[in-house]
Parts: sequence; structure tokens; C-alpha cells
Amino acid sequence: MHTITLDQGIMLTIMSIIVGIDFWLESLYIFRPIIVCTLTGIILGDLQTGLLAGSLTELAFAGLTPAGGTQPPNPVLAGVMTVVIAYTTGVEPQAAIGLALPFSILMQYIILFYYSTFSLFMGKADAYAAAADTGAFWKLNLLMTAIVAITYGIVVFLSAYVAQDAMQALVMAMPDWLKHGFEIAGGILPAVGFGMLLTVMLKMQYVPYLIIGFVAASFIQFANLLPVALLGTAIAIYEYYNTKQWKQAKVENTAQGSDYSEGI
Repeated sequence: MHTITLDQGIMLTIMSIIVGIDFWLESLYIFRPIIVCTLTGIILGDLQTGLLAGSLTELAFAGLTPAGGTQPPNPVLAGVMTVVIAYTTGVEPQAAIGLALPFSILMQYIILFYYSTFSLFMGKADAYAAAADTGAFWKLNLLMTAIVAITYGIVVFLSAYVAQDAMQALVMAMPDWLKHGFEIAGGILPAVGFGMLLTVMLKMQYVPYLIIGFVAASFIQFANLLPVALLGTAIAIYEYYNTKQWKQAKVENTAQGSDYSEGI
């Protein structure tokens, strides 16, 4: 077990403000758990835990994306708190994912509250836009973004630094069977997240590639997964150029058909 210093708490706060703004604007996508966990691990001086937690949490959140006004559990708090809990309590990253979910859900409801509250200012935004008052319009949007950013900073600082002793006491008080249950749940969540993603993105024409990847990763003994990644890269390149060639041939056939019709 480790203790988070005040300097580390402040750096986590600053980092959460930056990635929180990115999540609010959805611009650079540095708010994804794989990035947030890695940055948190670097700040805490435990990059390995950050990378392990990032890979697991990213898979768990792979299929959880905002749609319209709906909000999934917050990926920023999930990433930060998974690493923080694993670092401060000594539990495995799999168990830390389950323990971090309450913080993620808390931020989810805070963002939903802001969505509802900020809708009251849309009348002013429409009025500023109609009057072409770009200065007032910019200030209004900056105010909303600043409120969200400050909230991220406060929640992360209180959760990661102020409440670390309480988290350690809570985890130490848990019986072994409960800790093991969190580890099992945390191990299942990446599969669930990836499964949710596949329900949206998977097409039957790509099923053979999925089977190849599953067999290569599960039954072939590798010292690391680099060969599997290279195999996936090769398949992706092949599929890209094959699809490109097929589209080009389709365009040429369409053009030839048009010329033939015009000739008649």
C-alpha cells in the first residue's frame, strides 16, 4: 500500500480538469480510460499499474459511449480511481475496477445534473446567437465549461487525496471472499464492454477475423501479444486495400455501364 502526497493530489486534480474538459467537448479523446489510467500511473510513479488498469478499464468502457443526452458511467473518474485504489490499497487492478465504479457513477449523475441545469441558459444562448453577440456567447460557454472543469478537480481531489485513508480502511475491512468477488467482476467487465461494442460494430463478414484473433490469442503460446497485434495489423491492411480495390472496380463498372448506355 502507498500514500498519495499532496503534490500528487494536486497533479491528479490538474490532470482531471484537463481531461474533464476534453470529455465535455469530446475533442482530443484523451479522456479515454487507457490515457487517463496511464497518466495517473505516471503521476503516482507506478506506470505498470497505470498501464494494466488502463487496458482493463478501456475494454470495460469500450461499448459505453454517450448517445444524445444519455451519459454512461464517467470514464475519467473510472480511470483515475481504478489506479488510485490499486495504488493505495494494494488490490489487483481487476478488483479496483469494481471498487471505482461508485465514483464513476457519481460523476455520471453530476454531469447529467449539469445537462439539465445548463439547459436553462439555452434561451440566452439563442438570444446571443440571434444578435450575433459572439463575445457574450463565448463567455456563456466558457462559464459552463469552467464549472464542469472545476467540478472534476474537486471530485478527484476529494476522492483520490482526501478520502484515501477511508478507502484503505474500507478495503482492509473487506473479507477475502468479497475482494475475490470484486476481482471476478472486474475481470468480467472488459468482456462485457467489448461484447457491447461488438453488438454495434460487428458484421458477419468480419467474424472470420474475430475467430482468427481469438484462436491466436487464446491457444498459441506467445511470450507477449505483439505477434497477435502484428497479425491483426496485417489483416487490417489487407481488408483496407481489398475494400478500396472493390470500390474502385465498382466505380469503373458503373462508368462503363453509363458509357454503354449513352452509346446506344
